[in-house]
Amino acid sequence: MSPLHPAARRASAAGLALAACLSTSPSLASDAGTAAGPGFRASTGQASHAPTGNGSWSSLDRYYRQRPDWGSCARSTQDAAGRAMDGTGLQCAALSVPLDYADPGGRTITLAVSRLKATGTRHRIGAILLNIGGPGGPALQAPPVIRKAMKDVGPRYDIVGFDPRFVGRSTPLDCGWPVGTAWFSAGAGRAGFDRQVALQKNLAAKCRSAGTSVLPRVGTTLPASVLPHVTTRNTARDMDVIRGALGERKISYLGYSYGTYLGTVYTQMFPGRYDRVVLDGAFAPADYGPRMLKGSERENEKALADWAGWAAGRHNTYGLGRSRAAVLATVERVVAASAREPLQIGTGADAFRLDDTQVPALLYSATADDTDPARAAFSEQMSVLAGAAAGAAPVALSPEFAAALRYVLHGGGEPSGVQHAVLCGDVAAPRAPRTYWRDVERSRAAHPLLGPLTHNIGPCAFWDRPREEPTRVQRDAKALIVAATGDPRTTYRSSVALHDQLPGSALLTLKGANRHGLYGRYGSTCVDDEVNRYLATGELPRQDPTCVKAPRADS
Repeated sequence: MSPLHPAARRASAAGLALAACLSTSPSLASDAGTAAGPGFRASTGQASHAPTGNGSWSSLDRYYRQRPDWGSCARSTQDAAGRAMDGTGLQCAALSVPLDYADPGGRTITLAVSRLKATGTRHRIGAILLNIGGPGGPALQAPPVIRKAMKDVGPRYDIVGFDPRFVGRSTPLDCGWPVGTAWFSAGAGRAGFDRQVALQKNLAAKCRSAGTSVLPRVGTTLPASVLPHVTTRNTARDMDVIRGALGERKISYLGYSYGTYLGTVYTQMFPGRYDRVVLDGAFAPADYGPRMLKGSERENEKALADWAGWAAGRHNTYGLGRSRAAVLATVERVVAASAREPLQIGTGADAFRLDDTQVPALLYSATADDTDPARAAFSEQMSVLAGAAAGAAPVALSPEFAAALRYVLHGGGEPSGVQHAVLCGDVAAPRAPRTYWRDVERSRAAHPLLGPLTHNIGPCAFWDRPREEPTRVQRDAKALIVAATGDPRTTYRSSVALHDQLPGSALLTLKGANRHGLYGRYGSTCVDDEVNRYLATGELPRQDPTCVKAPRADS
């Protein structure tokens, strides 16, 4: 989940953040479509600095020798998103990369790349590449937001965003899912789980079908599926092509959430090719994969309980209960009611039915942000659900809640499936549904609300096995790891584990926050100053620094 925009935090409480539980802000997402065309000029000329690791200079030099032809981000006069990017000072270009790095002379795909050029050229440090989460989060529009977070050091960098392969304005993959996410609960019993098995199998089949239609035919031959090439390791290879095309011997990097895994993979595959690395909301590679939600129940339950305490202090506004226990009891009643019969909420075109596989997903989505606006939004939506559980007549939903539900439950017309295509392409998942059902049943005793969600089956159970082994940390990396002690998505325990695996790294801790994604978005001056000091000097703190969440005036 992206930490990059307040609107995403509000949608998070409504459920949109669940749709990409480690994914991007919709406000930063680009329109789907290939990057080539008006507003995205193909790269020409030469850059420098040959590849390392995968492939040889002779096989990959044409990609590394590209030079971005920077220009307008608008693909046409009707491209509002592109014009908006132009208005921020962004420049855009398109780069070509191999579909399959083992066959660099074969089919190619396009990467959409953006740049906010350094203005302090006398003291320019270099280029910094961004990934805001996912998998599958577009970052083409992110550089202006990050420059604001970087404060005085921002003008000293070329800030570079890109839409990863098969995302946004890069060559796109759209699985055409009937839902916006695959993250649902197994429900209260076997019937809900069986519905999930059927759904997840269908989602995998749709991606398998879509994967063969991304690239055009060559003669009469239908292209093989792109799915085996939708992987983090290939995205890291793409990043190194971007570095070379920019003419940078080393590139700095800022990654949030999944982007921390991508950044770690890059340091392992391309040692010596990176400069300053910030990993915000980080987790150890061993914790990454299709079942990465397992083990996060405790942090999510604490975050939910803390929200309940907040809502209890505002019972006169939301009517959810006058104590933490009373609010949590209301939540349990809502889930139980949805298991008996789907809850009917909303009116007219914004009417929805929510069952026991979907309601826990909304609860989970609310835990990643402990700011007052996010808690207020979630409290409003819980009031709607509580009314439905009590048999009240449906009321009109807020536009934000309706849009979030439309996306999660029906897809909302947005491209779908890339997040799980990456997860499934990176790490194999168990195949047998009985394995998941066993885990779900075992989880209920300790974690009745969220265990059936964190242990549920997903589309990766029906996916082909990955072509490459998962990345393991075998080299040290001098990175700054940023983590909140109560992060419900990428747990603090996992951030500490990554820090232990990278002894040359530093761990910047924010105590007391149930928040996923900190730098530049949470409002911690302490965190922002530490990160900016590192970006300015390249020197990691000698001792792991600790910041403390500032108390709220009304807490």
